[in-house]
Amino acid sequence: MLILTQKILMKISCSEKRIPAVLFLRGLFQFVLISIISLVLGCVSRTAFFDPKPAGTPSFRDVPKETAKTSLPRYFLEAPDLITVEAVHLVPKAPYVLRVFDVIALDVIGTPVEEPIIGNFSVEPGGTVQLGGAYGSVRIEGLSLSEAEQAISRHLIWSPENSQGRLGPNTVVSAKLVRMSDVQQIANTHLIGPDGYITLGSYGRVYVNGLTIDECREAIEFHLSKALEHPQVAVDVYSYNSKEYYVIFQSAAMGEQVFVFPYTGNETVLKAIGNTSGLAPNSSKRIWVARPVGNTHKPVILPVDWVAVTAYGMPQTNYQLLPGDRVFVVESRWVAADGMLARVIAPMERILGFSLLGATTATRFYGKVLTGGGERSSGYGY
Repeated sequence: MLILTQKILMKISCSEKRIPAVLFLRGLFQFVLISIISLVLGCVSRTAFFDPKPAGTPSFRDVPKETAKTSLPRYFLEAPDLITVEAVHLVPKAPYVLRVFDVIALDVIGTPVEEPIIGNFSVEPGGTVQLGGAYGSVRIEGLSLSEAEQAISRHLIWSPENSQGRLGPNTVVSAKLVRMSDVQQIANTHLIGPDGYITLGSYGRVYVNGLTIDECREAIEFHLSKALEHPQVAVDVYSYNSKEYYVIFQSAAMGEQVFVFPYTGNETVLKAIGNTSGLAPNSSKRIWVARPVGNTHKPVILPVDWVAVTAYGMPQTNYQLLPGDRVFVVESRWVAADGMLARVIAPMERILGFSLLGATTATRFYGKVLTGGGERSSGYGY
């Protein structure tokens, strides 16, 4: 190839006048052409036909696959998982101070039959409770239950100091706490933040990163025990957001494409490829699963027989994926070679185009053309 190029350039040079500009451009063209051929041959032999699959891939018989899936080990919570916390038994430690949106049950003895005070009453914004009818409202925010009973009694019983009271001195007020407003802050869906904490409203924050579901429940109950009497909660995972698996399509021309999918525990190689709408046009059928294993430098490589999995329904290599698995799809060798050639030749084409344009311009305007001779004297009408 190089010798043929040399002969072509020599013939071109013999047919032209050896002017300095043409000689320079001819030498540049020769150098660029030789460089292109050398680079292309080197890149095609080393990159386009390179096999990145690790050698010595072992055969695994007990690896979970499509027809023999396994249950995963205990799930460890991480950011940004979503967990739900349900209040099973939350009793405040005495003395409990009433807050806005708390609900209390009132039973007042001594009221007229037509205007009873009995039932559940909410502490409204402003700290008051509406007793209904002509009884008006009483402010009880910041009081304990016994103090709230006394405040309601003073409001309802007539006395010289309380001329608005409508009930007699035999009135008895009984109040019980039905629901705390803080329960809504606890019994809710909580997002594990980047720092590993969840927020329980006025009860503060609890660190749950890296814990199992049972350990998370114990950590929340221990934290709530500072303000509640023997608290009991139920914890479950609402959304698994911290575990993923990856599907990687190799591409020498456009760069590798990486697809990230949340892990739910039932993924296989076929399902993973299906989530990406199938193999890309430039992909081959050479696929494997790269599984990271602890701190070792020897990852587990699981080769996939794509034709057997898809065309013949054989589940032996349709492996069940685990969190962190990489499904790697190798690019077609011929497509890789074509893409590498395009990347190498493209800048050279621009250089050659510029060189040929310069050579044509120099030849066109050299010598007699600029002085009125040259092609004008040939009789072609220029």
